[in-house]
Amino acid sequence: MPVFVAVLAVEDVVPFNLGIPGQVFGAPASVLGDRYQHSVCAPGGRVRTSGGLVLQTEHGLDLLQRADLIILPGTDPITTEVPDEVLDSLRAAHGRGARLASLCTGAFILAATGLLDGRQAATHWFYAPELAARHPAIEVRPEVLFIDDGQLLTSAGLAAGIDLCLHIVRADHGAEVANRCARYLVAAPHRPGGQSQYIERPVSPALLNPLAATQTWLLDHLDRDVTINQMAGHAGMSRRSFTRRFRVETGTTPLQWLLDQRIMLARRLLETTDRSVDQVAEECGMRTGPMLRRHFRAVTGTTPTAYRQTFSHHGATPQA
Repeated sequence: MPVFVAVLAVEDVVPFNLGIPGQVFGAPASVLGDRYQHSVCAPGGRVRTSGGLVLQTEHGLDLLQRADLIILPGTDPITTEVPDEVLDSLRAAHGRGARLASLCTGAFILAATGLLDGRQAATHWFYAPELAARHPAIEVRPEVLFIDDGQLLTSAGLAAGIDLCLHIVRADHGAEVANRCARYLVAAPHRPGGQSQYIERPVSPALLNPLAATQTWLLDHLDRDVTINQMAGHAGMSRRSFTRRFRVETGTTPLQWLLDQRIMLARRLLETTDRSVDQVAEECGMRTGPMLRRHFRAVTGTTPTAYRQTFSHHGATPQA
């Protein structure tokens, strides 16, 4: 059964946010198959966007009654009053098990339901202090790209909504399907939710990024033990300068970036090959199965074997 995605537009919805779910979950069948169906709804079937355009939808709030996943795009200005009928519909959907995901300032809508109280939430870093002030029961995380708290998911500003939607595809159907969707979108295939949303140079073309060659070298040698000193030496920098520049360029540390790449490779190998967990560990630079299991569970919340059973599509019988 396809996952049915309802995108809820409220007054002053941001068109960019509104378009993200349709581009991800509405990708062609050659990309996502029939894994998702999506539609847009609005209170009364009509709202005005932040750009002044009037959005007419085929569906009203009744669409939320059958949605498996409800996306809440952000608004500009940020929503101050959410209609009770919207809040009641969202609470009812959550009560029957639907996932609710906010993009950017859509966190203000989700917060108004009270469902985020006592939980962590992300939003655009610029509006994070306002969200914290309005909803002190929420632990606002202004530094992260997105947070997956099970039934409730929140993302940072604008393009981070793409990261969250791709994360949902990855969680539902594995890395290979998510990567295929990312290629279709011409987007980064995987930016971890904990990565900083504020990067001093968010766009780093190879000609402007002196670390590009070193990052490529690391990707080509994920099976090797590599120290920060070796990375810095490859980049022709001191350890201190390399570490500082790496965080500026990527928003994370060299070792965390390397671990993320190794886990990505492990996911791909588990999905597409019949290599044993120990063999996958060796190829990813984790050396042993127990080490891979420990890091894999910390990042994905599951074991390599369970992940393979869920997402393996190559049809081979995996080795023990």
